[in-house]
Amino acid sequence: MELIDICKAACRVKYSLQTLSDNKINEALYSIAEALVSQTDSILEANAIDLANGKAKNMPEGLLDRLALSDVRIKAMADGLNVVAALENPKGHIIESFTRPNGMMIDKIRVPFGVIGIIYESRPNVTADAFALCFKTGNAVILKGGSDALNSNMAITKAIKSGLKKCGIDEDAINLIESTDRSVTTEFMRMKEYVDLLIPRGSARLIQSVVENATIPVIETGTGNCHVFVDESAKIKMAADIIENAKTQRIGVCNACESLIVHRNVLKPLFDELSKREKMKRVEIRADESSLPFAEGAIPATEEDFGTEYLDYKLSVKTVDSVSEAIDHINKYSTHHSETIVTENKENAELFLANVDAACVYHNVSTRFTDGFEFGFGAEIGISTQKLHARGPMGLNELTSYKYVIRGNGQVRG
Repeated sequence: MELIDICKAACRVKYSLQTLSDNKINEALYSIAEALVSQTDSILEANAIDLANGKAKNMPEGLLDRLALSDVRIKAMADGLNVVAALENPKGHIIESFTRPNGMMIDKIRVPFGVIGIIYESRPNVTADAFALCFKTGNAVILKGGSDALNSNMAITKAIKSGLKKCGIDEDAINLIESTDRSVTTEFMRMKEYVDLLIPRGSARLIQSVVENATIPVIETGTGNCHVFVDESAKIKMAADIIENAKTQRIGVCNACESLIVHRNVLKPLFDELSKREKMKRVEIRADESSLPFAEGAIPATEEDFGTEYLDYKLSVKTVDSVSEAIDHINKYSTHHSETIVTENKENAELFLANVDAACVYHNVSTRFTDGFEFGFGAEIGISTQKLHARGPMGLNELTSYKYVIRGNGQVRG
């Protein structure tokens, strides 16, 4: 389909989606989950083509990991659809009600946006997650995935459409823009007549391009230069566990730790403990002058390192003398995604939680938990790092707007 036809189809179907009952929506989500599992082989065959192309282009390991599917990951996508089906649908919920002195009764009610466009890179699981959340809330969705994952996205979209068709629901509830022409992507960003909201997911370059070119309202899902701050009162083993998990569990995700901040008084015991960890031995440490002697094999950090989202086995290290200095460093270099403090000092923890400017701030917890599934949202449309409308993991509530419904008995304004 041509872009204009895709946009018109989404507009045509959006109002019918809003009339679907919760039971019908959930029936379709269960059906699509089954379709994903039953079509695992064809999805993996398509993904193998994308992976081969990625390796031929020397795609970094972290991005290949984002791109790769497996039986387990496809099952996880299906499980995510089932979880979303089990969640309460916010559509139609009354946010607040009040009555004016003249007797007007006013309800503030959650409603779908209508048509949501999502532009994303190299993460085919987003195709299923984004559809599930948009569909559950009565929104039609138009997807523009990266060219690196085109075959995978097409296979997943095919499975979703087959599940919709089985339930008698218009397949145009989801459409994938298959063109790899960048001009088509730019044109999509300007389809304000048809698309109500645009959400980019991916690199800083992609997000900047959408923000600068879109005429459609945009929610920024930011990059993740996430910090772990180890305070002087931290339990060293706990700190090392959190660092190892946040840095190495998955390197190519936006909630992975990219920057480590260490109180000067615990440099030696912390790096002694980290040096025992096999997974941490793969990590290239880019250390400031104070931490360099304690981090075996480290190289000197540059100013650029402190602001870099590596998505790789690399980690910058900054030494500080206080929690206030750590907060200042984070607020200077943060992408306002996820930041954590490891400390047994409750006063320092509260100071950190109150003053770090990020969507998610943690105390004694890995940054890897910034995730819609981990927050109990079933899945997520992205992690918003802006402050308007939505912030942090975006689940069902964040995919609704609201309207006011006013009831009366003949009131007129004097």
